[in-house]
Amino acid sequence: MSNLDTRPRPTTCGGREDVSAAPVRDLLTGRVVPLGESTEVRRLLPNLGRRMVGAWCFVDHYGPDDIADEPGMQVPPHPHIGLQTVSWLHEGEVLHRDSLGSLRTVRPRELGLMTSGRAIAHSEESPREHARLLHGAQLWVALPEAQRHREPSFEHHADLPLVTGGQGGLQATVFMGGLDTAVSPGSAFTPLIGADLALTEGTEVRLPLERDFEYAVLAMAGRIDVDGVPVEPGSMLYLGCGRAELPLRADSEGSVMLLGGEPFEERLVMWWNFVARSGEEIARAREEWNTGTAFGAVHGYDGDRLLAPELPATPLRPRGRER
Repeated sequence: MSNLDTRPRPTTCGGREDVSAAPVRDLLTGRVVPLGESTEVRRLLPNLGRRMVGAWCFVDHYGPDDIADEPGMQVPPHPHIGLQTVSWLHEGEVLHRDSLGSLRTVRPRELGLMTSGRAIAHSEESPREHARLLHGAQLWVALPEAQRHREPSFEHHADLPLVTGGQGGLQATVFMGGLDTAVSPGSAFTPLIGADLALTEGTEVRLPLERDFEYAVLAMAGRIDVDGVPVEPGSMLYLGCGRAELPLRADSEGSVMLLGGEPFEERLVMWWNFVARSGEEIARAREEWNTGTAFGAVHGYDGDRLLAPELPATPLRPRGRER
């Protein structure tokens, strides 16, 4: 999925100066951003004061939206470098096309994972015949230096491992990394976790965590208390590091997404749909996309590709200091 801002703000990410070594409870609210022709998203990352959680560098939550009489999601072909996109649905379907020739419909609780590597382009759209509701999240994972120039790829995994708890009241679908004894088949290039946690009403459970990871919880549906903090759908609770377990209590049937990983130490520059290490690299990728000299073509999308906007006047530089 794309960042469709026509005036995207450059974001400097990475480093460990803003990583809490001890548990915290910082509640983040999303910024409403239009996506395509008829979809709005709540952008949780990057957020004021919080740019990454582990290698997770971009989080959008959307829906539930009634699209019975609407085209639904319509994101034209656009490019990516230096990241992985993770498509995750609770309701609806998204048709993925990319410059590798991939054509796949991603459905609820299936993993659509695209690794851009050095360069890829893709589009995402609701199929012509689609479900009434659309609800999900789109996330990016920053690739480390050793992997960010790799060949691009696309994976689709419909069969994902589960973790249960709370006497059956918790069912966790592990879509990236590992949780407890379950490991996702999705390719991951840094230590991280992405899991969808569904809880029945009245469930209380303590989820095992890694002390060296930083974590956040994105609320998807219902009312869930996370370490004593009620988290409403479309908001995200940043939890810091130093936790061996996470208390969860469901006041109603609901679901949250657990995101985490080792703090990402490398300095990054993120602008529009590119994750890089310098402004010069961003400028080069933008020029190559707009002139059609790289990234390849996405075939089958009914519409024009999305051109990159103008770069900001100020130089794009990674900043930060070691914790």
